Amino acid sequence: MSWTNHRALRGQLQRAWDRGKLLAETVTGESSFPRRLTFKSPTSAQMADDFDAVRVWIADLRALPHYRIEMHERRHRVLGVNQIPSAVWVDTLDDALAILGKRREYECFSALLARVRERRPELLDWMAGKPHKALALADEWDRLLDVIDWVAAHPRPGVYLRQVDIPGVHSKFIEAHRGVLIQWLDRVLPPEAIDSSACGVSRFARRYGFRDKPQRIRLRGLDPARALFGGLVDADITLDAGSFIRLQPAVSRVFITENEINFLAFPAVADSLLVFGAGYGFDVLAQADWLANCQVYYWGDIDTHGFAILDQLRSHIPHARSLLMDRATLLAFEGQWGVEEAQTQRDLLRLDADERSLYDDLRDNRIRPTLRLEQERIAFGWVEDALSVIVRR
Repeated sequence: MSWTNHRALRGQLQRAWDRGKLLAETVTGESSFPRRLTFKSPTSAQMADDFDAVRVWIADLRALPHYRIEMHERRHRVLGVNQIPSAVWVDTLDDALAILGKRREYECFSALLARVRERRPELLDWMAGKPHKALALADEWDRLLDVIDWVAAHPRPGVYLRQVDIPGVHSKFIEAHRGVLIQWLDRVLPPEAIDSSACGVSRFARRYGFRDKPQRIRLRGLDPARALFGGLVDADITLDAGSFIRLQPAVSRVFITENEINFLAFPAVADSLLVFGAGYGFDVLAQADWLANCQVYYWGDIDTHGFAILDQLRSHIPHARSLLMDRATLLAFEGQWGVEEAQTQRDLLRLDADERSLYDDLRDNRIRPTLRLEQERIAFGWVEDALSVIVRR
């Protein structure tokens, strides 16, 4: 039976609720009520074929609470004159809430809305756009508003989140809700209190002027004759970003590797130091002006992500070269090939011709599907030979 029944009618209201439309209207003051629902009634032929089923269908509809059934007279040459439902209306939001069983959620949302109207009307558009998110945050609502009030009263405070002094609010609460706080603070704060270049939850502190834990750079000196710090030969050293930027080491070559074992086992190389890579985060390296006077080599996996990281590094250090990320190395260790789980597919414009050719073959699966060669699977002698060639240049 294709005639509209109570499940189809309720489903239309449920979809409106799921899209947030019914709650959003509470914020905007608009109303879609009285609301005419999509409705399909039986044809004259269907009435003649199964009039008993039609009568049951009509009785079921007319018994539904909170709907208004609009009837019209239909004349049939066999059945005579009958009153048939032609339209179904839900006249008020209260009726819709009763049908859906959403009265409690609506009252909760209304209470949240009242507090926002009183304390932060700048957030009304957010509530209209994300009403279900607001409901999900109901238990944290007042504390979130307290954080907004504190930051608005202390723009770009220059303190750690741990130092924010709000009763009932700790730094982990703020960290856990950075996503929604970003959306709210961007609406509340003046533009000069926001660093718009710092995007994403990981840069929350920088965006709003909090202090953040310093980024750490891990490195090793590779030349025993040029220890980075007096007498510390082959030391595994970790520096904060500021100290790394000011380092000024007496070397002409810097190697970057993504694998910790390779970092620890990397052989001695004259006039060189080694940095433990940071995946896609090379912005700190770019701030170290002394790197401009060094040859920089990046050693990553031979897979699409390895080349994507190389491409990203070159956006900060254009003169960076690749190390052991070539076709000869890949083919020499065919027995060590593995599988790359999720390949990068975008074009990488900073690769040179040979690198781009190999990258294209990998992402297009021309050599073997989802092929990768992890850097730690390359024989150590092969690594030493490649480094000796670099030193002789």
